[in-house]
Amino acid sequence: MKLRVAILGTRGIPNHYGGFEHISEYVSEGLVKRGHSVTVYNSHNHPYKEAAWNGVRIRHCYDPEYLIGAAGQFVYDFNCLMDARKRKFDVILIMGYTSSSVWGRLYPSKSTIITNMDGLEWKRSKYSPKVQQFLKYAEHLAVKYSKFYISDSLVIKSYLADKYKVDSCYIPYGADLFSEAEREQVSKSDAMKEDYFLLMARMEPENNIETILDGFNNSNSQKKFKVLGDTSNRFGQFITHKFKNDDRIEFKGSIFDTAKVRAMQNNSYLYFHGHSVGGTNPSLLEAMASEALIAAHNNPFNKSVLSTDAFYFSDANDVRSLVENVQRHETEKTMVNNNLRKIKYQFNWERVIDQYEKFILESHYNLSHEPRIVFSEG
Repeated sequence: MKLRVAILGTRGIPNHYGGFEHISEYVSEGLVKRGHSVTVYNSHNHPYKEAAWNGVRIRHCYDPEYLIGAAGQFVYDFNCLMDARKRKFDVILIMGYTSSSVWGRLYPSKSTIITNMDGLEWKRSKYSPKVQQFLKYAEHLAVKYSKFYISDSLVIKSYLADKYKVDSCYIPYGADLFSEAEREQVSKSDAMKEDYFLLMARMEPENNIETILDGFNNSNSQKKFKVLGDTSNRFGQFITHKFKNDDRIEFKGSIFDTAKVRAMQNNSYLYFHGHSVGGTNPSLLEAMASEALIAAHNNPFNKSVLSTDAFYFSDANDVRSLVENVQRHETEKTMVNNNLRKIKYQFNWERVIDQYEKFILESHYNLSHEPRIVFSEG
């Protein structure tokens, strides 16, 4: 069965922003290669202006976020949804719920609605209590108005089962193995192998950037610490100012050259992953695929992916201890190889795309042949 599928809820493809754009890029192209018709909705501000990308149809909708800030996301999602209502898609896959679920009553009744439930957005410390309260409500609406659900983490799957009594399908993100072409970039890198620590993240408090850099700042390490991420926001400016006198810390800005980023991950002595909220994080999987040795924030999301194949930290003292004491011996090589094996057999893109296609087909078939199941909201 070949379906007409629309993907909403992202800023668009090819990816120039984050996780949902990243997975939408791979899944949309993968579904097209499997014979489905796929449309991805792009912000009119997206740098890619064409009507198609690698066989995927692109619909550009007006996005006023650049004028009115975050409120513009709600307008953009509304515009995408109004366009989608005209096009009789078999399946609408909504990536996240933050600014889309408020329009749940407008979801096309004849389309199979699947929502990727994102990563407990209301826990993010960057949001005020009022915004966190709204995000809980948005989560509730997403459960109410969707027909089927995807969780990108087993932690989120358990949460949805406990909170709302819904059975979501666990499908993680994927990552590509470190290619030979990318390996060549390593030898051309401006840094000698393993002479620096590395962190790559959006400049947000819940990514524990301050904690990580506090620990390093207080250490006696002679290595450099490279930070990848756009520092133009308020928190980024705060971080760069706080550590401006530590010449070991280098803020490199955003780097969208994937080969260069992965070479830097591969080269690093220890890669710090501070994300504490969300599901399976794409940058973590890429670090694993790039054969980086990883130190991760101690939380269930990271542990569900890394298990015993990483070092963990909870505070700046833990970070300082890791910076001063981690060695690169056989045990550490085993940790790296175990994570690489997970990418090969659990988090590879072909497997992820196969899981998306199977769930989309099964969901559409079940909705077409059975009465809708009404879930209790717990």
